Amino acid sequence: MSVMATNKQPVAPRYLEDLKVGDLTETGEFTLTRELIRSFAEQYDPQPMHLDEEAARDSVFGELVGSGWQTLAVTMRLVVDAHLLGGTPLVGASFGDVRFHAPVRPGDTLRASVEVTAVRPSKSRPERGFVDMRVTTRNADGVTLVTQTWSLVVPTRT
Repeated sequence: MSVMATNKQPVAPRYLEDLKVGDLTETGEFTLTRELIRSFAEQYDPQPMHLDEEAARDSVFGELVGSGWQTLAVTMRLVVDAHLLGGTPLVGASFGDVRFHAPVRPGDTLRASVEVTAVRPSKSRPERGFVDMRVTTRNADGVTLVTQTWSLVVPTRT
């Protein structure tokens, strides 16, 4: 996969106390080309519907489509580049409820939105807490491609 452009300027960290339920972050966008779909599939998900136009016509999709794993990886990159937690790294505690709603097709431009659904301090570690989020990835037409939930470990100001 080619490297996505990212803003390299330092960003102030965000802490658990800076987050609240309902906070919404919209990411930038990234377009998946036929070549990127095939390249990712060759390395990580070498199935006919991701590699070969003719074989893909005989699949349930009827055409070449991107791997769901690639959609998840691009989503992660979009969220990182959006500086969801400012300069604080995204450290996962759990990841779940992944649902693939529609396939990614060559030429699709992906965007993600992240909504904070819960913020809670750790019961055993006062220097950190958890933020739960619902992450939705859509194409440029607004079609939902993937939904998932994340729980991240976030430092507190203490």
